[in-house]
Amino acid sequence: MPKYLIEREIPGAGKLTAEELRGISQQSCSVLNRLGPGIQWIQSYVTGDKVYCVYIAPNEALIRQHAEEGGFPANRISEVTAVIDPATAG
Repeated sequence: MPKYLIEREIPGAGKLTAEELRGISQQSCSVLNRLGPGIQWIQSYVTGDKVYCVYIAPNEALIRQHAEEGGFPANRISEVTAVIDPATAG
C-alpha cells in the first residue's frame, strides 16, 4: 500500500503542549477509527510551524478525507517513492 508524507502548516506547532498534542492525536485516531483499516497513521514530526505526518493509505483522496474530517490542514501530500538510510550506502 502507498506511503504518504503530509505537510501540515500549523503556526506555533513546536510550542504546543503535551496536552494539546494528545488532543490532536486523539482527534486523528477518532477519525481513523471511523474511516476503517484502509488508512494508518505511522508517525508525525513536530517542528516550529509545521507537522510532518507519515501515513499508509490506498490513495491521496483518503488522506484528504481524514484531514477534512479531523479539521487538520494538509498543505502538501507527497507519495513516498523510496526510503533510504545509511544501510542503503552499503
